[in-house]
Amino acid sequence: QVQLVESGGGLVQPGGSAKLSCEASGFAFNRCTMSWHRQAPGKERELVAAITSTGGSTNYVNSVKGRFTISRDDDKNTVYLQMTSLKPEDTAVYYCHAQYRLLTYVRDYWGQGTQVTVSS
Repeated sequence: QVQLVESGGGLVQPGGSAKLSCEASGFAFNRCTMSWHRQAPGKERELVAAITSTGGSTNYVNSVKGRFTISRDDDKNTVYLQMTSLKPEDTAVYYCHAQYRLLTYVRDYWGQGTQVTVSS
């Protein structure tokens, strides 16, 4: 069974930090690009951060550069999102995503999402 289990969401004060975790099972995690997406109320879902299967390359949406860090631990089949200097506009449901690519073949898996609320 393909499964992405997220944890670490909750209420955080502005300027605070939080670390999200996504534990994967049921597929070839080590061959997938992993990423975090978020969706705020009234907004479209957006890519926040991504990391390649090798862990050698990452990319971030401009609004989180310098504040968020994505990482992965293939031994634990887990991807992380370390968030610092959180702002109210970071409030959203954060989703874990896995994508397997081989030439034109693409397979996508999504987690259920975890709520992150930044408020005083």
